Amino acid sequence: MPTIFLNRARIWWAAALGLAAVLVAAAGLAGHRLGYARAMTFLVADSAHRLDLFASNAVLMINRWDRIAGTIELNRDVVELLRDQGPPDKVLTVNRYLHRLNAHLGSDAVFIANVRGLVVGSSNDVRSDDSRLGADVAYRPYYQDALSGFVGRHFALGAAPEEPGFFVAYPVRDREKVIGVAVTKTSLAAIREAFALLGKPALIADRNDVVILASNPDWLYRTLKPLSVDQRVDLELTGMYGEHRIERMPFDLALPSAAEPAGGNALVETTAREAGEPMIAQMRALDGMDWRLLVLSPTGQLRWQADVAAALSALLAGFLLLLAAYLWQWRRIARQRREAREALERTNAELETMVARRTAALTEANDGLRREMAERVQAEATLRAAQDDLVQAAKLAVFGELATGITHELAQPLGAIQTLAGNAGEFMRRGNLAGAQDNLAIIDGLVERMGGIIQPLKSFARKSSTLPEPVDVTLAVTSALFLLDQRLRAGAIQVANRVDAAAPLVWCNRNRLEQILINLIANAIDAMGGAQARHLEIAARRREDGLVAIEIGDSGSGLSPEVARQLFTPFYTTKPAGRGLGLGLTISRGIARDFGGDLNAENRREGGARFILVLPQPPSKAAS
Repeated sequence: MPTIFLNRARIWWAAALGLAAVLVAAAGLAGHRLGYARAMTFLVADSAHRLDLFASNAVLMINRWDRIAGTIELNRDVVELLRDQGPPDKVLTVNRYLHRLNAHLGSDAVFIANVRGLVVGSSNDVRSDDSRLGADVAYRPYYQDALSGFVGRHFALGAAPEEPGFFVAYPVRDREKVIGVAVTKTSLAAIREAFALLGKPALIADRNDVVILASNPDWLYRTLKPLSVDQRVDLELTGMYGEHRIERMPFDLALPSAAEPAGGNALVETTAREAGEPMIAQMRALDGMDWRLLVLSPTGQLRWQADVAAALSALLAGFLLLLAAYLWQWRRIARQRREAREALERTNAELETMVARRTAALTEANDGLRREMAERVQAEATLRAAQDDLVQAAKLAVFGELATGITHELAQPLGAIQTLAGNAGEFMRRGNLAGAQDNLAIIDGLVERMGGIIQPLKSFARKSSTLPEPVDVTLAVTSALFLLDQRLRAGAIQVANRVDAAAPLVWCNRNRLEQILINLIANAIDAMGGAQARHLEIAARRREDGLVAIEIGDSGSGLSPEVARQLFTPFYTTKPAGRGLGLGLTISRGIARDFGGDLNAENRREGGARFILVLPQPPSKAAS
């Protein structure tokens, strides 16, 4: 018996020591994380403060040049030179004025360009290496902005010599007409020298995400993100960066999709490292500019601070555990001394009572657990049944919607089949077997199309499994007009089909596209029922966003505000009772959106309504 108690004590002490070790380790880990988080918060706040100060200083240095160029238009010699008036020595007079202005401002150069983009006056004459007389700056963005009547601000490398600078361009007006552009070029050396105030690696990127200023010269003219072929070609055409080859930064940056609002800082994920330790990046948009300032902060010191916090937390936890163990041991010895004075015979009774009480408690607890488990099983069964009912109800609702829509879609093909079948019988009665055979072939195609329309019923509660394919808009429009030819003739409607063979393909399903066109053309026929002049116009064009727009216009009465507001509402119709369910436009818009397009309506200027069906073009591989 003493050996058993000794083994239990050893096990107990081993477990207690293990638990204490776990608690100490947990305290150290928590201290490490807390210390790292606090150090990171301080680092981010400090970097943000430095970032704000630097950004404010940079913006002040740049903004002071905004209105300088605007004063040049007050000089009459400049205005006369830009109007090609005045004596030949007017250029020398303007150059002397620009030279004095440049010397007074302390800028690199001041020059003016005419409306053709040629520099006709410069603070640096033709004998200087950096003279701009005769240079063509029409391709420069700052010139284009100023020629449009705005203040142009842009970074670029000068043409001669290739020196980076900040250009501020201001329109020169003569009686509200822009006759030229005044440009001031300043050096950004002051901002580059101010990087030392940050005490950390930093850079400034322009609106193309190309680094134009950096504390590390190796980062200059590198891009923060990959450039597309179009962007690279545009940059080469503008000559903003001279002959420099635009390469990627030596580390990655997870830039946001859009620039941060001015005055706000944002943490940016980066793979930059210093001495093997990761760095954090903070980005800020400069106020009133399309430049972004980025500061990189090393995190090596954070780990040391976190390690110190972890050590202190572990020591404190160990001390508290030792104190708790001492107090617990002292109380245990005192309790044992009290218990030793109790009679041995009462111990057995107390033990039996305790066992009985615990047994009863365990029994009651087990019964409670069984009841709780039974209730949970019942609740799960009820929930599962409710979910099944909801799923079934959803399926039935979708089934009803599909059945109603397909019934509406089959009405017109069935009418066409009836007409074609009657025509085929008439052809056979007249002995025109070829005409009857053609009608039967068309009926076969319509039956096949109806089979494709009915196919979604097999999917029950799912969307139509019809796959998109490249569809010829010309053929689809021709087929729709053919099916409605009788109604068009009966209504004496003049059709202007401007969809030629060169119309672009669309990424859709031919059956679905024809069904939409049939519905829209049929609605147009109904809308022109009371019109004297009945014209139906169909056209197709490729939009700037790459989508294809098919437009169907009529000469009816147009759309009233109330009708336009509820036009695509299910079961809404302006037709008499029995003439429609009000689902055609709703189903047509749903089909268009399933294929990535849309359907909208508007009133025409010349009267009537126009429905615009927009569908995407086929992917390049599918189209080929």
